[in-house]
Amino acid sequence: MYKIRLSSGHLMPVLGLGTWQAAPDVVTQAVLSALNVGYRHIDTAYNYRNEDAIGSALQQWFKEGNNREDLFITTKLPHVGNRPADVENYLNRSLSRLKLDYVDLYLIHMPFTFSPDETGDSPAKNEDGTLVLNETDHIGVWKEMEKQVNAGKVRSIGISNFNKSQIERLCNIATIQPSCLQIEMHAALQQKDLVDFCKQKNIAITAYSPLGSPGSKQHFMNKYQISLQSPDILHSDTVTKLAKTHKRTPAQILLRHIVQLGAAVIPKSSNPARISENSKIFDFELSESEMEEMKHLDQGEKGRILDFKFFKGVENHPEYPFPKAVSN
Repeated sequence: MYKIRLSSGHLMPVLGLGTWQAAPDVVTQAVLSALNVGYRHIDTAYNYRNEDAIGSALQQWFKEGNNREDLFITTKLPHVGNRPADVENYLNRSLSRLKLDYVDLYLIHMPFTFSPDETGDSPAKNEDGTLVLNETDHIGVWKEMEKQVNAGKVRSIGISNFNKSQIERLCNIATIQPSCLQIEMHAALQQKDLVDFCKQKNIAITAYSPLGSPGSKQHFMNKYQISLQSPDILHSDTVTKLAKTHKRTPAQILLRHIVQLGAAVIPKSSNPARISENSKIFDFELSESEMEEMKHLDQGEKGRILDFKFFKGVENHPEYPFPKAVSN
């Protein structure tokens, strides 16, 4: 399995299994299916509410004689725990659920913060349905993240969904530099400026939703009653043509494209056949001219699927990381 060396010195597999939207009753088998076909990188988050089930899969795998050191496990500090005083608490909860002594990569999931409700797991709401925004101290949170590395609970630390100015602010004060930035990245949202910026800073990129998150439309309709507009890159003419040329699936073309741009990919699937199929991207290559064709699919901000505005009122948070409006 191909790997990226992080600035922390640790190696991160280029291919991982994404688990967002993977319900606990299916994610255990999905993780075992992935591990059995060679995946060693599993990505989850406190907010996904499936860490317990993933922990069960990992324990089953270890009982079969496999080693913890062979795995790379990522989880994330939730948006309701994005305060210095809460970092250790939420990390400990994640470790307990995952049944692990440490995680390989711990990310600040969002650059913005919500006040938690009485459960501590979901944002509190105002009377008008907007979420209760909370002040965010990136520097204070980062210092607590660094403490978790020094305590041995985390091997590498990073960020997710941060923009350039937010990353720069952290880099300027960090004793331990961010190892990784996880962002939405796919053919319709290639984020070249941000990717180039991170390369200069020696920050690895992990691309979530690399297939354009085809399951998101149903997810957001079911959970938020939101009709999501998302580019159907799996069926674009360019991707379909390249799939025929290389005798590959459209998903394999999309994943190979992002890998050749230098990023790790964490496609989500609970289908064993697709999990296996998504792993077969290292024995072919897109040519320079084909990469140029893929470049033309980039829609910039118009291609963004997840702007987090399903969190009602989030665009009013001072650390909201994206443009509040995208011109047509």
